[in-house]
Amino acid sequence: MAKILAITNQKGGVGKTTTTVNLAASLAAMKKRVLLVDLDPQGNGTMGSGIEKRDLTATVYHLLLGSKTLPEVRQHSVVGKYDVLPANRELAGAEIEMVDLQQRETRLRDALQTVMEEYDYILIDCPPALNLLTLNGLCAARSVMIPMQCEYYALEGLSDLVNTIRKVRAHLNPHLEIEGLLRTMFDPRNALAQQVSEQLQQHFGEKVYRTVVPRNVRLAEAPSYGLPVLYHDKASKGSQAYLALAGELLNNSAQ
Repeated sequence: MAKILAITNQKGGVGKTTTTVNLAASLAAMKKRVLLVDLDPQGNGTMGSGIEKRDLTATVYHLLLGSKTLPEVRQHSVVGKYDVLPANRELAGAEIEMVDLQQRETRLRDALQTVMEEYDYILIDCPPALNLLTLNGLCAARSVMIPMQCEYYALEGLSDLVNTIRKVRAHLNPHLEIEGLLRTMFDPRNALAQQVSEQLQQHFGEKVYRTVVPRNVRLAEAPSYGLPVLYHDKASKGSQAYLALAGELLNNSAQ
């Protein structure tokens, strides 16, 4: 039975897609069966997995609207060694078209039910907004990973996201939990980053992952090659951080 994890933060540029792609590749390298769901109309998770979004004839957009089945939409990332439900710009129109549909918040969850036995992990890359697409991700997931930079405004956005998760749990998905907070683009020389990191640990305790993802050139370069960083430069600090995160996730699941 797959563990479904939504990777979300309504703030843009915090490393959601980077985390989804590289965590998927790291889990796959550990012999886990992984499905990456790209819910972001920018399609960066699709491109980062080595899949050309402009060539797609079936995407997660068609899955949500019910015009294609999951097997028709699913692609295999040869470079990452995991499966992908890809996205492109078409997905931006899905929100408007889904407004009048029945069970509009749970359409992704219903689609994923058909493949739960085929995967160990399903990772959902949510867009940087609290919209109907993100809501579909939160309704489908059992837990939420929140990537965030250690800066002042991040704390403010975090309280909004925690409130949203509470509302989703109360009205749509009673099983939803915060899996953990992931500190990304971390620079240990920055005093503010250290300060915010300490505040997170004080407030959220064990919910903060021990793994910290540093600022890393190789990590930033990898998407331009359509590769997870593991296959761009395995020895880089970014690659090692995501392998460590995958290990931490597996250990938490085993407990």
